[in-house]
Amino acid sequence: MAVTGARAAHTATGAPVLPQGRIPVPAYGLGLAACGVAVAWGVHRALPAVPLLTAAVVLGIGAAHLPGTRGLVRGRCRAGLSLAGKRLMRLGIVLLGLKLSLDDVLGLGWATVAMVFCVVAATFGGTWWLGRRMGLRGDQPLLIATGYSICGASAIGAVAEVSDSDERDVATSVALVTLCGTLAIAVLPLLQHPLDLADAQFGRWVGASVHDVGQVVAAAQTAGPAALKEAVLVKLMRVALLAPLVAALAVSVRARAGVRRATAAARRPPLVPLFVAGFLVMVALRSTGLLPGAALDAAATGQELLLAAALFGLGSAVHLPSLTRTGARVAALGLCAWGVIAGVSYAGVLLTT
Repeated sequence: MAVTGARAAHTATGAPVLPQGRIPVPAYGLGLAACGVAVAWGVHRALPAVPLLTAAVVLGIGAAHLPGTRGLVRGRCRAGLSLAGKRLMRLGIVLLGLKLSLDDVLGLGWATVAMVFCVVAATFGGTWWLGRRMGLRGDQPLLIATGYSICGASAIGAVAEVSDSDERDVATSVALVTLCGTLAIAVLPLLQHPLDLADAQFGRWVGASVHDVGQVVAAAQTAGPAALKEAVLVKLMRVALLAPLVAALAVSVRARAGVRRATAAARRPPLVPLFVAGFLVMVALRSTGLLPGAALDAAATGQELLLAAALFGLGSAVHLPSLTRTGARVAALGLCAWGVIAGVSYAGVLLTT
């Protein structure tokens, strides 16, 4: 049936239809995301304690609710913002691999590697189980568990691509993980001396327990360069576990799809999604030592900007009124997961240093 007016609802793909039946092009939403990143960059420059990615998420949520931008976010900009939340997230994850080299991982020592693995396993398993017991909707338990245990919003975006998660579940999980990671920037430095942690120990604790790389840097730098170095190395070890986690999830999704539809093999997700393969290629490339520092710096800047645009897009999908139904349970799960990862990682640091 033809679209007859400006109030026609949506196309079969879910994209809102504009007057004269025109479907909004992604350029509108991508342009809005670029503006959001520019503002977030300005906030970060003015307030260095506020990570760029955190500012981008908050601005995206604000854009979805402010009267002046709410209509754009829900209308002609929706297609581009959704594209940013998915495609740009993939590109950012690929470039994230350039932050990690095999020498960095091996330099941590097997005891630390085992500690990080145990922290990730305990946080992921405990959070997923508890979220399901609490009755959270859709893929929220899986996404929140991934974000807390691996690397925040980047890990959520990677897993959402494989599990084909609902955009609202992804946005809610990103908002929760970002909020808790931001609180960690203020809370963890206050606990260093009461917990009697040396600077290097504190850095390892931050790297093992804080979600996003930018948040790790912001929290660890308060204890000096030694803490910052240890924090980044341990955090990148957690990032390295993203690829096997996504591959394992892809196997699970393929198996479920095979049970439901014997003829659906062509539509099952690949064992190693293309963007995860790109991530591994970037890790291998960084490990060769052939890339100059200028190229790595440029890639790091590009990666942060891409993830900021993606998080602005995901933040714009958050609908605060709809969170009132599950908000208390989501918050409770976030606090419990925060306690688990902080406690397990603290014990791990004491045992390995």
